[in-house]
Amino acid sequence: MDFVHSTSLMLYNAFLIPVAFFSFIYYIVALRTILVKEEKDEADMAEIDWPRVTVQIPTFNEPVAIRCARSCLNFDYPKGGFEIIIGDDSTNPDVSEAINEFAEENKGMVRVTRRGHNRGFKAGNLNHMLKFSEGDIVVIFDSDFTAQRDFLKRVVMPFIKDDKVGCVQAEWDFLNSGKNYISKLSTTLLMFYYSLIVPINKMLGVPFLFGSGEAIRKDLLLEMGGWHEGSLTEDTEFSLRLFKKGYRIVYLDEVKVRGEVPYTWGGLMSQQRRWAYGNTKAFLVHARSILFGQFSVLQKTMIAYTTSIGYLSNLFLLLFLLAGMASFFSQPAAPIDIPKFVNQTMSVFLITSGFLLGGIAALYKKNKLNILLPSLVSVLTVGFLVSFNICVGFFKAVSGKEMVWSAVNKEGNFDIIPQERLGEM
Repeated sequence: MDFVHSTSLMLYNAFLIPVAFFSFIYYIVALRTILVKEEKDEADMAEIDWPRVTVQIPTFNEPVAIRCARSCLNFDYPKGGFEIIIGDDSTNPDVSEAINEFAEENKGMVRVTRRGHNRGFKAGNLNHMLKFSEGDIVVIFDSDFTAQRDFLKRVVMPFIKDDKVGCVQAEWDFLNSGKNYISKLSTTLLMFYYSLIVPINKMLGVPFLFGSGEAIRKDLLLEMGGWHEGSLTEDTEFSLRLFKKGYRIVYLDEVKVRGEVPYTWGGLMSQQRRWAYGNTKAFLVHARSILFGQFSVLQKTMIAYTTSIGYLSNLFLLLFLLAGMASFFSQPAAPIDIPKFVNQTMSVFLITSGFLLGGIAALYKKNKLNILLPSLVSVLTVGFLVSFNICVGFFKAVSGKEMVWSAVNKEGNFDIIPQERLGEM
């Protein structure tokens, strides 16, 4: 036991260094998030010659795409100025039948495309829809998202104001944050990124696409060769290509779209593992040209952090906590020195609490502090599993192993087709 205790204590102290480093970064970012107010750009939309837009909604056994399309039909965009395409890769005939009926009810506004397979995953579906898209601007929604009536005008406006804009990304918000402990933890994890990291990327001129609530010039998509099929995070991969080519991505934090967060453990683990894998793999493909390209040091740092290095904070925190527990439970039996124990505990807490402050700042900025307590409970109970799955995705990408895409269940699916007819997706 002495060997176990001394070894785990040594590892604990070693991992404290990188954990403290990341914690310090999150302290700074959290304070910036709380203190800095983002500027709002309210544009005058009168007397504008609006370009034609194609709204693309890729789906795979997700009838909730109908809810998304119905939301899009309410856009206050000029009549005849946009079309909606649902790219249906579904293998469930009930889903395809429901989508067909909806398209027939809205003939002239909604079309359906099918490939008969799901090769290339979402990216392959998007490329297929691109062949049938008539708009000058392509807007993409994941099937579980909804948008406000003025969304289309507001995301198209930057293209009209500046012909150098290649893409526009709206901010994400969530429909089912309060469903259960898992959805609250999912929301906190996502808000951490969108509230703390994204504003810095925006400030440095390297904001990423999110994969939903995004608008892209169709001619740019064609020029860039479309989406990289097989990528699990096609949005990140495409963003990196855009950065390298010098195209501008505009992030609109005042324009929001709302989607669902995972509300089951399986869904959350799958999502976090897939994102860690896809983002890291995308960075590794483009790492040389990013790190040795015409970017500032800060830009290179944030691109690398956003897509790969940031995941190491989960690894170090996980190892730090495991080593700490091993050291605590393997120490020789002796009376506890209460003052020393309290002093050491408080010192470690202060050193590492940047992670906690970051989460609080993220929820504060989005007016979601009401889910802080259940999120903390989730972090302290199953946060280990989330961190572990993130590490699995990261190391799979680094080691060159393949990962299969899998869909995350959407609550909205069951509002359209009963769960027993959808089965487990």
